[in-house]
Amino acid sequence: MRTLGRTGIQVSPFALGTMKFGPYGNPDPDDCVRIIHKALDAGINVVDTADVYGGNGETERIVGKALRGRRDDVVLATKFNGPMGADPNRQGNSRRWIVTAVEDSLRRLGVDHIDLYQVHHVDHRTDMEETLSALTDLLRAGKVRAIGTSGLPAADIVETQWLAERRGLARFRTEQPHYSILNRGIERDVLPACAKYGLGTLIWSPLAAGLLTGRFRPGGEPISPNSLHWLPQHMTDQRKHAAIERLVPIAEQAGLSLTHLAIAFVINHPGVTSAIIGPRTMKQLDDLLAGAGTVLTDDVLDRIDAVVAPGTDVGAMDVAHVPPALTEPGLRRRSIGERAAA
Repeated sequence: MRTLGRTGIQVSPFALGTMKFGPYGNPDPDDCVRIIHKALDAGINVVDTADVYGGNGETERIVGKALRGRRDDVVLATKFNGPMGADPNRQGNSRRWIVTAVEDSLRRLGVDHIDLYQVHHVDHRTDMEETLSALTDLLRAGKVRAIGTSGLPAADIVETQWLAERRGLARFRTEQPHYSILNRGIERDVLPACAKYGLGTLIWSPLAAGLLTGRFRPGGEPISPNSLHWLPQHMTDQRKHAAIERLVPIAEQAGLSLTHLAIAFVINHPGVTSAIIGPRTMKQLDDLLAGAGTVLTDDVLDRIDAVVAPGTDVGAMDVAHVPPALTEPGLRRRSIGERAAA
């Protein structure tokens, strides 16, 4: 077990992600429950979900069913932010939505509190003080035990810690960033910022949405239409596929599958608390569990560094946070009149 930041909560190095449980992954709720139970029996004690998973909260309902009678043994984490209906106010990070979203999640999960309640995405339309104030009230009311973020840039991690101290609000205790051999950008600033402020880190997609399983190599399994819809640039990026071809012999010479190499790489980083694994089937869970405890030698890590340098990304994830200054031209270009006057 590892300590989740400075919360004192003890968590397993693997966390069970549930995004694939429900109609957009494994449509059999009973099979999903069996997978959750097997993960818990294997020693995983963190279950991570979100209100938007499965559409209309279906995944939270599956998780709630699986945890009946086992709730006290689980560190239960969920997230809010994504749209939960056509109403534009049933999403985001406003107090108005947070106080509704948490009650909805509690009801679907069938629990009286959430161990870790996380901001799923950055919402630049909402003042962070508004969000932190609402989450502080939930902590004081006992509805949640700790709060965290997902995909927060390093500068925002620092700002939120300053804001909490200055305004007397609760601090974010965790961050959930994307991290894998192919996307190591968070080594540059996000992981050091988390370490500085004592934040636990729950890493999502350590297998790079399946690319680091090796299943999608030339002549292998075709990429699913759903993956191409959700992550078209990531799944088809030839730089990533070229890097995988260089990683395969490293794994083979180490006597490991590419999957086990990729998971061990993430877990071995001292700034990582837990890696979120997201099996869709029992077979996938069994394979992931078989790699638990794998330790990479310095030689293997050096060879990985030669393929993807520390602190660098081989292309971006389609769903990664992009600052508004990069997506809105008006924030990085003076007006035509200002340019003419200059």
